[in-house]
Amino acid sequence: MPENQNDPALSILLLGSQMATGGAQRVLLDQGRWFHKRNHAVMAAFLYDREGLNGKYDEECAFPVINLHAWRPGSGLANLFHLIGGLVRLYQLVRKERFDVIESFTHHANLLSLPVAWAAGVPVRVAGHHGRIEQLPAWMCRLHTWVVNSRITSSLVAVSNRVQSYAIEVEGIAPEKIVAIPNRHALRSPAQLSSDERFEISEELGLHPDGLLVLSVGRLMEQKGHIYLLEAIPGIIEQFPDTVFAIAGDGPLRAELEARAERLGISKSVHFLGMRSDVPALLQMAHIFVLPSLWEGLPIALLEAMAAGLPVVATRVEGVEEVIVDGENGMLLPPADPESLRIALLRLLAQSDLRVNLGMAGQTLVQGSFSLDQMGKRYEDLFVRLLEDKP
Repeated sequence: MPENQNDPALSILLLGSQMATGGAQRVLLDQGRWFHKRNHAVMAAFLYDREGLNGKYDEECAFPVINLHAWRPGSGLANLFHLIGGLVRLYQLVRKERFDVIESFTHHANLLSLPVAWAAGVPVRVAGHHGRIEQLPAWMCRLHTWVVNSRITSSLVAVSNRVQSYAIEVEGIAPEKIVAIPNRHALRSPAQLSSDERFEISEELGLHPDGLLVLSVGRLMEQKGHIYLLEAIPGIIEQFPDTVFAIAGDGPLRAELEARAERLGISKSVHFLGMRSDVPALLQMAHIFVLPSLWEGLPIALLEAMAAGLPVVATRVEGVEEVIVDGENGMLLPPADPESLRIALLRLLAQSDLRVNLGMAGQTLVQGSFSLDQMGKRYEDLFVRLLEDKP
């Protein structure tokens, strides 16, 4: 602990599995910014850089962001050596910096980094749980439970109450080892788009002056449920033919989803945008945000859309229903239900007053109850408590 008020209170390492455009990465970097502003000595590290973002992270962050080079996509068996080398570099880093706390953010990062931190003598080792992991092997899930319940892990943080219940009831995490700290959003007011910028996006998307833009943001994978959104669209454009649907994100299902849109005859109305760095601009252009996920933790994309004042249509899953009250600040639907999606979106497209009222209510909630400061203080209190409890 500091000898005077100018010393950093804690030395913290935040560790993620991969540098990529995603909610967990944004939470990690937002936490880093918050801890840095609170005069903590903070570093961030990732097992590997999947999307070439290390330079961007270095420019955006006032604290060090390290690529451990523990994986190379497509390297096959050679990745075993990359992984060993990355874990050795992690061990050397934590021994050199003598961190008080390491916090890891995903099941994979928990499994790989926390035993290393324990062996290197880091006093507090906190695991993160952001919801179910798609196609996680059963043996890996069992190993993760063992690591969390053992002395290797000081505590596990679930990003919603539903994720906490899932971890206890399904994964077998000991209740005394887990605490729920909901994700919070770093509320930033983006620069308002100029008329030229709005025109460029409208041209890109083929947005008619009288048409509305329905936006979805998320990785193209089974969890995000985009297939059910596509199946709802034909019945929507029959009544609102000028409606444009945009999906920002990339992933393993992109080709399959594009082919499905072609077979449904909706390709002209649906734009697969891939990875985008201008999501705040897209949120300003959109009229409705849709989150058709099959399961979630507490998605940052949802909080960003609500902060932007967009009316939200989302599925009734895990942490989502801890944010949205159906009919008050958004619309909640059963997952994997294209017909419910169609009906809800048609209702919003037809009722501008409803769009405005839901959007304003969601924005008020996020601004009042989902600030980064609230989340950061709870993590800080947890770290301090765990350090004080050390023998």
